[in-house]
Amino acid sequence: MTVLLATVTAGKVGLYLAVVSVGVLSGILSALLGVGGAVVTTPAVRFMGATPIEAVGSTVPAILPGAISGSWRYAKEGLVEWRTALGLGAAGALFAVGGAVLSEYVDGRVLMLLTAALMLWSGISVARGGRKGPAPTGPPAAAGVAEASATAAPATATVLRDVPRHSVGTIAGLGAVAGFVAGLLGVGGGIVMVPMLTGPLKFPVRAATASSLVAVAIFSLPALLTHAVLGHINWFFATALMIGVVPGAQIGASLTIRSSERTIRLAFGGFIVLMALVFAATQLLVGS
Repeated sequence: MTVLLATVTAGKVGLYLAVVSVGVLSGILSALLGVGGAVVTTPAVRFMGATPIEAVGSTVPAILPGAISGSWRYAKEGLVEWRTALGLGAAGALFAVGGAVLSEYVDGRVLMLLTAALMLWSGISVARGGRKGPAPTGPPAAAGVAEASATAAPATATVLRDVPRHSVGTIAGLGAVAGFVAGLLGVGGGIVMVPMLTGPLKFPVRAATASSLVAVAIFSLPALLTHAVLGHINWFFATALMIGVVPGAQIGASLTIRSSERTIRLAFGGFIVLMALVFAATQLLVGS
């Protein structure tokens, strides 16, 4: 009996450490890509034994500290476009509650497959913008210098100069959709905002990532409270993810600040598409 208990305890500790490691990875991706990190944590905790609705709800508590940690680093670097970030966050906060409530009435397996479909769309949308590097500018004599610096990150102080100004309605509409998706699927919402900001709304990828992460921090709070009240959170998974996500977010923010726009786009797209395919295949094979 003692040996059995020791084995069970060791298994629990191993599982907990594995979930902490997933939290670190999710924190890196949260800050690196502005997606909230749940694109990793939702399929991971599902694979580790959580029910579909627990896989949705248990990831939400870790989104908030990771988003705050990454947002703080981006704000220090002057990369947050605050008008956009706050507009997205305010609208998203209202609709996140509706999404979280609706998740109670949707089959868990359907939620998982919707998450995979959304991930696939998001990854392809962002990666398409990174397939071609920026064309060198300037006189021919400077072409070699331009080519050598094509993968270097631009000075962060110049990023916000290239941010277009959009109407309040456009920003609020995007925030509402992202917040609703965040509440429904337990993802951060950046998986909707980043492709839209860097695509139709023409944001530089660093400004999109930073501003998206601030919005994620804002509307993850009502989503968290709603999922907690509805009993969707398995705190064994949630606390382990929370432990890992903060240091991971600092690493991810540092990587984004130092990386080129093309590199960030391709990294986002490639990873998210891969995760979507693996996640969808897993759900179709194992069922609910």
